[in-house]
Amino acid sequence: MSKKVIVIGAGFAGLSAATSLAAKGFEVTVLEKNNQAGGRARQFQQAGFTFDMGPSWYWMPDVFETYFGRFGKKPSDYYNLVRLDPSYSVIFGTDDAVSLPAGIEKLQAVFEEIEPGAGGRLLDFLKQAAYKYEVGINQFVWKPSRRISEFMSLQLLKDVMRLDVFQSFSSHVRKYFQHERLLQLMEFPILFLGATPANTPAMYSLMNYAEISKGTWYPMGGMYEIVKAMVKLAEEKGVTILLNHPVKQISVTNGIANKVETYQGVFEADVVVAGADYQHVDSQLLTPDYRNYSDPYWNSRVLAPSSLLFYLGVDKRLPRLQHHNLFFDEDFGLHAVEIYEKPQWPTKPLFYVSAPSKTDPGVAPAGMENLFILIPVAPDLNDPDETRERYYHMVMERLEAYVGETIRDHVIFKRSYAHSNFIADYHAFRGNAYGLANTLRQTAILKPGLKNRKVNNLFYTGQLTVPGPGVPPSLISGLVVADEVAKEFG
Repeated sequence: MSKKVIVIGAGFAGLSAATSLAAKGFEVTVLEKNNQAGGRARQFQQAGFTFDMGPSWYWMPDVFETYFGRFGKKPSDYYNLVRLDPSYSVIFGTDDAVSLPAGIEKLQAVFEEIEPGAGGRLLDFLKQAAYKYEVGINQFVWKPSRRISEFMSLQLLKDVMRLDVFQSFSSHVRKYFQHERLLQLMEFPILFLGATPANTPAMYSLMNYAEISKGTWYPMGGMYEIVKAMVKLAEEKGVTILLNHPVKQISVTNGIANKVETYQGVFEADVVVAGADYQHVDSQLLTPDYRNYSDPYWNSRVLAPSSLLFYLGVDKRLPRLQHHNLFFDEDFGLHAVEIYEKPQWPTKPLFYVSAPSKTDPGVAPAGMENLFILIPVAPDLNDPDETRERYYHMVMERLEAYVGETIRDHVIFKRSYAHSNFIADYHAFRGNAYGLANTLRQTAILKPGLKNRKVNNLFYTGQLTVPGPGVPPSLISGLVVADEVAKEFG
């Protein structure tokens, strides 16, 4: 008789774990709090527009290929993927923008124009970043990080030294480039990792490799197409997904989680995999004697940013925008400090605008534009409507100045989303959007463990445990946890 696994949460990690466990012969049921699978990658439609609610960057296509390949499938079996060219634009001022082309040779030319000699140094930078990507993404992140012995081989110790884990990203990138504009281009992915470039290990130049060499892609129909593909694959493998089933409690007897209680009923379990917010599961769904970590532990964790988001439907096209647009027209350093070092609502925030209607006519009515605006902000802030509105007008003034025309008068749909929404929808700890910061002290075995130390059959997956935040890491997290469950209970 198959062992029953209850997976809490139908985000990327939960669906990944559920599908892998079902393929290994377990009887798997997923309990999802919301009325839609996908977690932070949900989608909604309004006034003829289709909005992805969370992730909007499709990087590391090889990880998606690996995921679907585990089950004899390909991403193309489920959705149509297109590479963006330009990958994105960076706006430094009203009349000052750089579009980053797809393809290394064209990008070299852009770098060379900004700083003579930088085109050649870009190749040198990418060569060492490729090594970090190969070791980091294809080896390190697949380790369950349950014991130090996983990292004790001589080869791995050599790899660790070559990964530059003890050097800052800031100092590393300055070995190759000097022009402030190039430094901002190279440091932009670090903004979402949870620390300033000066406090982020140089290992994360692998992010630049992923962005430049692997490309920026878009699944036609939106990022939710990935969720739909994962749901379909899960159900093909026999997974039962129950929506509108928020979990109230995990019942534990003699160190064994045997029941998961929802408002709709009680589900028996041989194994429980928590893909919901780790801190919420740990502190709210378990009795105190079975918690993996204390409140002081959680309060000492360094979180990656939260976000203030705006979903806008605009009744005209905006020719000057690309699909992805990064507004670096204010002080990067000041904004980073106000996220990580002196948490507060930012003085002059950098922000990001996605206009998927540039690539995908299906996400907006004809002749209109679909805009997704993201301001990275510190977690654990109060987000009243008046604060949201103030930041809306702050960024819209700069957006309108750049595109050279009014937008606010043409907005026919508007919705905001911030800390309190992340908490209400996902039980997000301190309203975080991305999970734990990728600092050296929160890497691998120093992250919250993927298994409960006091409950023998309770595992965790997702952005607050290994390997970390982001869509590709979440896919990997689910597969890693499924392998650990199979080792112990298969």
